[in-house]
Amino acid sequence: MMKFDFNDGMGLVDAHQHSNGGGWVADTARVDDTCFIGSDARVFGNARVSGNAQVSGNAQVFGDARVFGNALVFGDAQVSGNAQVFGDARVSGNAQVSGNAWVSGNAQVFGDAWVSGNAQVFGNARVSDESVVA
Repeated sequence: MMKFDFNDGMGLVDAHQHSNGGGWVADTARVDDTCFIGSDARVFGNARVSGNAQVSGNAQVFGDARVFGNALVFGDAQVSGNAQVFGDARVSGNAQVSGNAWVSGNAQVFGDAWVSGNAQVFGNARVSDESVVA
């Protein structure tokens, strides 16, 4: 059994490297074999990544977050809390999606943007730079 420290204050936890990309996944999280988790990406807590979703770069998906469909999370982005990123949505750069927020459709959240609370970003919306949607 392998252990990994996700730097979330929980210390070393049971984890494994995902078969498609080699990124670390906590045993408490669930990632479908059809997903790509890049070598420097992390999925932990009770997070779920499914469908054809991809998490790459230094991105992190954690808490009870869900990333599914054809969604991409990359760069230094973080998806956490009960947030959901799905459809063909993209979250990248230093962007953070948290709380109960949803990013869906063809929406993009990038730069240093924050989407949180009960916010919903969808359709062809773009949230960028230092924008905050809460």
